[in-house]
Amino acid sequence: GIGGIQIAVGKLGVYTAAAGIHPRRAIPVVLDVGTDNLGLLNSDLYLGERHARIRGEQYDEFIDLFVNTVTKLFPNAMLHWEDFGAGNAHRILERYSDRICTFNDDIQGTAAVVTSAVLAGVKAKHERLADQRFVVHGGGTAGVGIADLLVDLLVKEGLTPEQARTRFWVTSSRGLVTDDATLRFRDFQRPYARSIGELVEWDVDQIGRYMLPDIVRNVHPTVLIGTSGQPGSFSEAIVTDMAAHVERPLILPLSNPTSLAEATPTELLNWTGGRAMIATGSPFPAVTHDGVTHQIAQANNALVFPGIGLGVAVCRASRVTDAMIAASAEAVASLSQVSQPGDSLLPSIKDLRRVSSTVALAVATAAEADGVAQRPLTHPVEQVYEAMWQPEYPELIIG
Repeated sequence: GIGGIQIAVGKLGVYTAAAGIHPRRAIPVVLDVGTDNLGLLNSDLYLGERHARIRGEQYDEFIDLFVNTVTKLFPNAMLHWEDFGAGNAHRILERYSDRICTFNDDIQGTAAVVTSAVLAGVKAKHERLADQRFVVHGGGTAGVGIADLLVDLLVKEGLTPEQARTRFWVTSSRGLVTDDATLRFRDFQRPYARSIGELVEWDVDQIGRYMLPDIVRNVHPTVLIGTSGQPGSFSEAIVTDMAAHVERPLILPLSNPTSLAEATPTELLNWTGGRAMIATGSPFPAVTHDGVTHQIAQANNALVFPGIGLGVAVCRASRVTDAMIAASAEAVASLSQVSQPGDSLLPSIKDLRRVSSTVALAVATAAEADGVAQRPLTHPVEQVYEAMWQPEYPELIIG
C-alpha cells in the first residue's frame, strides 16, 4: 500500500550510495491495491486508495498493466520487486522473469547474501557444499528462496536438482514440509517435500508431527537457517543437540528485527562452546566468548542488490538469470576473510562500494555467459567503475 513508498525510496538510496546508480535513473513506485485495515480506511490522514484490497484476477490484471507500462516507457529498465506477500512474490517473479529484466529482493537478494555466508562458512570448515545437511526453519518467500539458490550451486557442483533437494529439510507452520496429502503446503514449497515413508523410523515427540526439535534430532544438520519470525525457536536444547554432532555448526537466525530472532549470537556461542559460525538478519554487536571476540555477520541484502543493479546496467542485461544471482553470492563470499576464530562470515558494510563493484563485475560477466548482455564487456573492470556515479559539486565560473 501507500505506506510502502518509503521502502522503495530507501532501497533506491542504497543503490545510489552503494553502487553509484545515478538518482535520476531510479524511480520509486508504490502499487496501491487498497487495504482491509478499517482503521486506515476511516482515517482522515490516510493517503492510500480507500477501498478493500483487490485480489485474484483483478490483482493480476493490475500488475500486468503496470509491467506493460514500465516496459513501454523504459524498455531497458530493471524492475525491482520489494515486500510482496509470499504467495504473490513467487508467482509474480515466475510470471515475468523470462519476459523482462526483473528481480525480487526478498527472494533473490536474501537468498544471495545468505548463500554468501553459507559458502564462506563451508570454506572455513574446509568442506564441500554437497556434504552439508540444511534445515530451513520457515519455508516462506525468503526460506525457500535461500534453498533454491543453494540447490542451484549444488547442481553446479555436479548433483542433479533432485539429489540436491535431498539435502534440505524445510519447515512451515505445520512442521516439516512433507508429501502428506492431508496437509496444505504452498506450491513453491512442494519441491522440498519429504516422503512420509522416510520418516517412519524417526524418533519424534509426537507421532505424525515432525517439528523442529524432531528434525534436528534425526537429521543432525550442519547448517541451520531461521526465517520463521518465531523468536527463540532455536532453543538451547535444539542448538546443543545440533552441536553434539557437528564440530562447527553454521547457524543463521535471520528473522528481524532483533526481537524476532530465533536466537541471539551470545546464546548460540554459549550453547556451542564458542564453536558456532553465525550470521544474523539484524545487526548485533561483537560477542566475546572464552577470550575470543566474535564479529557477528549481518546478512544484509545491501551487500548484494546494489551490485546486481549495477551489473545489469553495465551490460544492459535483458534478463536477471539464476546464474547472475549465483554469481552475486559467490562474489560476496570471495570477499569474506574467515581465517581466525571469530572472523565475520561476510564483508563489512563499510566496504559497500568495493563489494558492489565486485558483485557488478561478476553479475555482468554471468549475464554475458548466459547470452542476455546487450552491451559487450570489452573492458569489464573499467566499465563497472565508469558506470558508478560520483556525487560532486560542479565548479562554477562567475564573471
